[in-house]
Amino acid sequence: MRTNMGVLGPLVLDRAGRSRVPSAPKPRQLLALLMIHANQMVRASDCLVELWDTQPPKSAMSTLQTYVLHLRRAFEEDDEDGAPGPELRTMNQGYQLCVPRRELDQFAFQDLTRQGGDAARAGDHRRASALFGQALRLWRGPALADVRPGPLSLPPLVELEETRKYVLERRIEADLRLGRHHQLLTELDRLTRAAPTHENLHGQYMLALYRAGQQNRALTVYRRLSRTLEEDLGFEPGTRIQRLHRAVAAGHPALGAPSRP
Repeated sequence: MRTNMGVLGPLVLDRAGRSRVPSAPKPRQLLALLMIHANQMVRASDCLVELWDTQPPKSAMSTLQTYVLHLRRAFEEDDEDGAPGPELRTMNQGYQLCVPRRELDQFAFQDLTRQGGDAARAGDHRRASALFGQALRLWRGPALADVRPGPLSLPPLVELEETRKYVLERRIEADLRLGRHHQLLTELDRLTRAAPTHENLHGQYMLALYRAGQQNRALTVYRRLSRTLEEDLGFEPGTRIQRLHRAVAAGHPALGAPSRP
């Protein structure tokens, strides 16, 4: 039975059929930091900053070593078939959590995203949509939803969330190329209402509406975006979506749905 580790949602460390996630906040925070940087060396000084920011107690280093000891014991416990778990190493005045790529959801997300990108570049949009969708289904909620991020874990968490949004747009793009505009309407309506200034999502929604025979509604989506951008941010939509708006208004034939394979 392999170890199951996850950061794409609440923190997960399951081994031999039970959770090994620490219950105390700071050991959880340390485990999360090491997981986010799995297979990379994290300096002990960085761990101190993550846990206590600029005000570490005098006993911070010895406390950190105690946390590491408890985590190492959790990782060293073998499951029923004797398979070794992930290894927490001490090296170069820091720590490295060595994890097989198949055991951490963050790695699986990265691998599926890369494969989906390769398929899209090769013109295999059906495979790209499937791979991007599989990557997105790994998410169980906001990354590390039950851990308070420190100053060093926050930037990679933001990057993970931005990557998730990008993969979602790539999956929608692949679906549009497959002529699945009708199936996308409800999802894109929800996404654009949740992100009222996101131009690319609005452009995808306008295209899906136009291809579904709802030209007037597509123009309404553009007007809503334009008004929100002007009122909230003080600028007009970008050149790309302005061109799309003109094409929709003119009923340009290039916007038509692609032929189904």
